[in-house]
Order: sequence, then C-alpha cells, then structure tokens
Amino acid sequence: MSNKVIMLGNEAIARGAYEAGVKVSAAYPGTPSTEISENIVKYKEIYAEWSPNEKVATEVAIGASMSGVRALVSMKHVGVNVASDPLYTVSYIGTNGGLVLVAADDPGLYSSQNEQDSRAVARAAKVPVLEPSDSSEAKEFTKFAFELSEKYDTPVMLRTTTRLSHSQGLVELCDRVEPDDKPFERNAPKNVMMPGNAIKRHLAVEQREIAMAKDGCDFPINKVEYNDLSIGVITSGIPYQYVKEALPNASVLKLGIVNPLPKKLIEEFAAKVDKLFIVEELDPIIEEQVKSWGIKAIGKEILTVQGEYSTNMLKKAILGEELNISSPAKAPVRPPILCPGCPHRSTFYVLQKNKIHAAGDIGCYTLGAVAPLNVVDTTICMGASISSLHGIEKAKGKDYIKNWVAVIGDSTFMHTGINSLVNSVYNQGSGTILILDNSTTGMTGHQDHAATGKTLMGDHTYAIDIYGLCKAIGVENVQIVNAFDTEKLEKAIKEELQKDELSVIISKAPCALLDKTPVTVQYKVNSEKCKKCGMCMKPGCPAMTKTEDGTIKINDTMCNGCGLCHNICKFGAIEKVQVR
Repeated sequence: MSNKVIMLGNEAIARGAYEAGVKVSAAYPGTPSTEISENIVKYKEIYAEWSPNEKVATEVAIGASMSGVRALVSMKHVGVNVASDPLYTVSYIGTNGGLVLVAADDPGLYSSQNEQDSRAVARAAKVPVLEPSDSSEAKEFTKFAFELSEKYDTPVMLRTTTRLSHSQGLVELCDRVEPDDKPFERNAPKNVMMPGNAIKRHLAVEQREIAMAKDGCDFPINKVEYNDLSIGVITSGIPYQYVKEALPNASVLKLGIVNPLPKKLIEEFAAKVDKLFIVEELDPIIEEQVKSWGIKAIGKEILTVQGEYSTNMLKKAILGEELNISSPAKAPVRPPILCPGCPHRSTFYVLQKNKIHAAGDIGCYTLGAVAPLNVVDTTICMGASISSLHGIEKAKGKDYIKNWVAVIGDSTFMHTGINSLVNSVYNQGSGTILILDNSTTGMTGHQDHAATGKTLMGDHTYAIDIYGLCKAIGVENVQIVNAFDTEKLEKAIKEELQKDELSVIISKAPCALLDKTPVTVQYKVNSEKCKKCGMCMKPGCPAMTKTEDGTIKINDTMCNGCGLCHNICKFGAIEKVQVR
C-alpha cells in the first residue's frame, strides 16, 4: 500500500506511530496535542488510553517500553512539567522497546497559561529532541524517533507546535511494520534507579549524548541547502517554512534533531556562509549553544522570544524590508465566553451574586475570570485551586476564607485535584471546594476520564464516584447539587462557608454541548412583564441580547432551555415555552 492523503500534523504523528509498530499509547488531553490520541485510537492494533494525568501516562508508556514493545506518550507543553519526574529518570534507565514522548508547545498562547519551550526541559533531562516542520515530516520523524530510541537506548522527544499540530499537509501512507517484542530481562543496575545504580547510568547518558551529537551530523532528518552564501540560516520546525518564504535564496541548515546538536555539521555550515542567522521560536536553545562554540551568529538580538514567527517578521528583521501591508479589517471584538446553557455559568452567577472570591483552575470554567462574571481570581496550573486555597487559609486564617471557594472541574480533579484535596485533609485545612462536574474534559473537546465510565477505546468501565472518593479521603461535608438549582446551590454554599471544616460541593450538570437530550423547552421574554432591570443579563448568556431601549430578547436558535434566566427573573417575565 502506498498513497498520499492530506493530514493534520497530529493525525500524521498518529499514523507514524501506527506504521512504526507502536503497541501502547497513553496521554492526557491537552490542546494542541489532543488529536494525536483521538487518531491513534482508530488503529485497532494499538492499545490507547486517556490516563488521569501526564505523569501517569508517561509511566504507563515506560512500563510498556520496559516490557519490550514500542510505546508513545503525548501531551501539551505544560503536561511535560507534570511528566518531568519520570522523564528525567527514564533518561537514565533508557528503553527496551522504543519510547517516544510528543511534547506539543504553544507559541502564541492560543490555549495555554505560558509559552514554555519543551526543548529546554529535554536538554536538562538529556533527552534527544526531533522537530518536524510539516505533516509529512511529522509522520516520518515519529518513525525515526523510535529507531533512535532503540539504537541509542534512550527516550526521544518529538517536539511540535500548535501551527504544526493543526496545519494540514500531504502525507504518504505506508504499511505498518511491527518489530518483534523484545523479552524483558531482569537488570536491576539499569532499571532500578537507586543512587548506586543511577550514578553509573549517568555516565552512560553522557556517553550517549556525545555519540548522538557526532552521529547526528549524518542523520537524514537534517538537511543542508546551499544557495546564496552571503546569508546562512540555521533553523528547525515550523520556522523553516517562514525562512523559505522570506529568504528563498539564502543557504539554510534545517535541523531535524535539535538536542543534542550536531556540532560538526553546524560548524561546517557556519564556515561557508558570510552572515549567519539562527531562527527559532521561543527560547534561544540552539543560538546559545552555537554562540558558546565561538561561532558568530545573529538571533534574538533582532528576533523575539515571544509568540509565533511569520514570513513578514523575518523579512523586516533580517532584510530590513518595511512591508506595505494594508491594515486588517476591524472585526468586532469577540471575547471568550461560556456556551449557552453551560452549567458553570449558573454556579458562577451564584458566586458573583454573593461576592465570593474563587481560586480557579484549568478548564472551561477559567472563563469565570472575565466579564461579565468576574469571579475567578487566581489560575495557576492543573489542580492548584484546592492547594492555593489551602495556602491562603494557612496564611490568613479560617475567617479570611469565609468568602472564598476553590473551583475545579471533574477532569482536572481527577488529574491532580485529588492530591490537593488529600493535602487539605491531612493538614487539617478548612475551606469550601466546588467541583464543577459536567462529566467530561470540556475545554479540549469532550474527552472521557476516570469518572465518566468510558475509556478512550470506547469500552464501558467503572466510573469513579467523586462523592464517594471525597468521603473516603476524609471530607465529612460532601453534597451534590444540581448546578441549575440556584436556590439550593446558594443555600449550600452559604452553609458550607460558615463552617470551620473542609467542605466539598459537587455542582453537577452535563456539558451543554455533550448533553444529547432533545431540547423540549425554551424560554421567551414577556415584554409586558419585563421591567428591563437587566438582572437576567448578568450571567452573560450569549443567547440573550439587550437592545438600546433595554428590551431583552432570547435567541431561540441558541437557547437550550437551561432555565437560569427564568430562575433569576423576579417578575416572571421569562416564560417557559414547550417546543416539542
């Protein structure tokens, strides 16, 4: 079989894993990496799972590798932080079956809380990094990564970015080649990382780095393009595409491996060009090393360490061209907002009404920080809402947090919120925690998790009982409330905030986009009863609009009948309409 199709970068990585003979894939969903697993699951030869978090996913893949099969683990860049504990150590251990970690970075912060550069993490962990520049390379580099992993006894990072993950390109499909399983052999000095063993393995890692830096000069994934020698550019990944458009006549060294760097190849290229530029998004990972070798180069002096690059940016920075580009049309500002019928809106409305602060977390409900809700006051990382509220309480006392809650989604709670709750119980914390349970991983596109009762492969499984889990941990005060029952929810929150004990309120209702129940009722405004007070507009439902004269209207193409506006209106002006 050999034919070409158009694929997303993430889809191509999944295809590369399939063709490489991968047998186990583990991940936690996170944009821009999510579609890798969602495409891998289509290949029935591969066992694929959503793990509770990236650390667990990495350990699953390590176990599979130790057993002698090829394994893939994928995550977004901040997930690499969660996975760094096993990553640093498996760098010492090495592999049996090939082991590849896909790290999807997010220059431009399209869906993330920071712009960290995963190459820096990999360099610190002494893990080799490959960086493709299009969908075709995404597939081929994935396959090559497994070859390197087994040849050099090392995990390999495949570093992508949002632009690559979500861009399409032509990919040639090849047959799956499944290597024979390798036997597991007991080898404590290699696999058991106690200090006496680890110190010896560190020597092996350093020797591996030297060997790969030397051998990397001949890796086929590096490409030298000699043209006009007055300008030379060292680049990798997506920036290569911008370089080719901005400087079509320049000589280019396109690096496929960016850690360890192929020093001799770089030195040879640098010696042949008159002026050398290094073009890489985010941190000067390549630039700092090249300059440390005494090679003169221009990089971040003229290029930014923030966001994505572009063809026009490079033309201006390198060639000094002032481009005559017309200003883009001024489109209306469309700030992010929760969907119509989102149960989080109802919960945030109650918090806003009672002027309660919220320590936030990562998920759709982070939008509770923006107008018109303006409730969420902190957002750090996955699981941090509970921990940070605990810290506030220990710093300021129990009375200080009588108007504070922590808000965390069900998937995030399963990710790292559980540990934070255990800490609060163990260290005798107080405070009220709202678990916003919409029965999905909403922000990344409705993936299942350990509390939904369904696996990535579509199998029905035991659904972790969040209520029972909280009770088992030791939280005495736990209750479940319908997120849209604002009266009961408000009562519960007020009651729990007055306690000097730890409390959990599970505010539960399905995600509006996931709930397939047919809409049987909607709501309309009775203009004769409406006082034009605007109370119903406060939660910011996009289905509701207010005209210049104060008239309220509900868009029936968007209303899904959640009833929040009906519950808020004190004058009975929002009436239920049967639609089926």
